[in-house]
Amino acid sequence: MEILDYAFMQRALLAAVLVGITAPAIGIYLVQRRQALMGDGIGHVAMTGVGLGFLLSTNPVWMATAVSVVGAVLMELIRWYGRTRGDIALAMLFYGGMAGGVMFINLAPTGSNANLTSYLFGSLSTVSDSDVTAICVLAAFVVLVTVGLRRQLFAVSQDEEFARVTGLPVRALNLLTAVTAAVTVTVAMRVVGLLLVSALMVVPVAAAQQLSRSFAATFAIAVAIGVSVTIGGTVTSYYQDVPPGATIVLLTIGAFVVLTVLATPLARRRARALAAAQAAGDPAECAIPATRGPEGKVGV
Repeated sequence: MEILDYAFMQRALLAAVLVGITAPAIGIYLVQRRQALMGDGIGHVAMTGVGLGFLLSTNPVWMATAVSVVGAVLMELIRWYGRTRGDIALAMLFYGGMAGGVMFINLAPTGSNANLTSYLFGSLSTVSDSDVTAICVLAAFVVLVTVGLRRQLFAVSQDEEFARVTGLPVRALNLLTAVTAAVTVTVAMRVVGLLLVSALMVVPVAAAQQLSRSFAATFAIAVAIGVSVTIGGTVTSYYQDVPPGATIVLLTIGAFVVLTVLATPLARRRARALAAAQAAGDPAECAIPATRGPEGKVGV
């Protein structure tokens, strides 16, 4: 394929695959915790890290990772110990992160608003070898956490009090989730952009929930959707000369709409089967369960 003849596209496609895996992998836990906007807040904090990277002449990806991890941890600490509500904490992250990023990158000798834009909305041509190395290392961490600790993270995401009673280290797992979300944001910023990464963490999960009732299946479908739309968006961006981040997000939303339309008749059939089973007096265990549990949460 012609697209693979160029080194920058090879790097971009590799980064796109890793983003497609990691974003939904951590996003499924954020959706369960009702923290779908957490990725957006962390993305704004990461802007400060990008600006600091240019100001200190270091790799912006690593600096953004460090700053976003600190921001995510502070957000969790405020949620635990502070009286400030979570939405206020998010607002502080939004505005402070944006202001810091713009200020630092304009103070940097080699920085400019054009540099910041490539991180805000993604840029295929600027993904360097050092960026790919950083993305691979960070993506490996995200996959290790989200897959290796999936049972513990799911339990905490579903019911913190129950998880605490069973002996799980709830606070440590909450911190780990926040740190993993922060790492995922910096993994995705070179492809999707800091302002759009939250959509890739949430929308594939919402789309997968239209088809599946189990956590494992939802996880697998969401990752498959994430990989498909990131590769599709990257290839479309190359051939049509359109922004990669916006293209990927629009494809993700399109996948959600299509799956919702396809899943509607299936949900109706399940509802009719359930009603028929109840009318016939069948025991509850023989009835077909609903598409999703209470409050939109999927089961294990």
